[in-house]
Amino acid sequence: MKYFAGIDIGSTSIKIVVVDENKKLIGYKTSASGSMFYKYAQETLELLLKELEISIENVVYIVSTGYGRKLYKEANENISEITANAVGAIAAASEYGEIKTIINIGGQDSKAISLDSDGNVTNFAMNDRCAAGTGKFLDVVALKLEIGVDELGDYHFKAQGTPLSVSSTCAVFAESEIIGLLGNNHSVEDIVCGVHYSIAKRIVKLVRRVGIKEGIYFDGGPAMNEGLVNAIENELGQRLFIPNYPQVTTSFGAAIIAVDSFNYEMVN
Repeated sequence: MKYFAGIDIGSTSIKIVVVDENKKLIGYKTSASGSMFYKYAQETLELLLKELEISIENVVYIVSTGYGRKLYKEANENISEITANAVGAIAAASEYGEIKTIINIGGQDSKAISLDSDGNVTNFAMNDRCAAGTGKFLDVVALKLEIGVDELGDYHFKAQGTPLSVSSTCAVFAESEIIGLLGNNHSVEDIVCGVHYSIAKRIVKLVRRVGIKEGIYFDGGPAMNEGLVNAIENELGQRLFIPNYPQVTTSFGAAIIAVDSFNYEMVN
């Protein structure tokens, strides 16, 4: 059996997916990027293959993507994360229906991608401000509120009344704003809900830049935060499709492209 790997080297985390010849996801693994992108990517791949009991010799094609894609020298090919994200989203949502818009929130940036009926990228936009609308900001918020980032969703649904306004577009200023809200005796639940709606409003503005189309797919680690999903859905007025493993959509797309590239080389 031949296997294929997609390696997404992001600014904050590394995501690796292995698929088989039929583009079926066999396994995945994530790790922190740290300061040595290549070293940690190599170690993460080795650990994943060991868990799957697959020899590296049976991995016949590797595609890298993401911020540090060109640093992984063993890759047969490297591609943009926009392309990989689109391919992965279409495959992950194949049983859901047609995907026309992708929202991706990463560690340090956010993206909105528009697709045509054939799955081609027709437009995309990225946030042009600092980390206030990203996964890193959620980490900072959780730390400041002394709760786990995986608890944010639960706190969101316990909020009372209208969500608090968190208006700062800079993560540093937003952090100061949160400290002020705590000082004014606002509950952690209400602050978390306000943060989620603050991010949601920024995401909706980003999506409007590429055009809001029905069939909206949401991926990236923050897509596992049900409170944030709720806020974005309410701001958009539409339901979002969340894949089973939202944090690895882009690496899944890279692995699928690896299969196609390998097959193309075999017949040409």
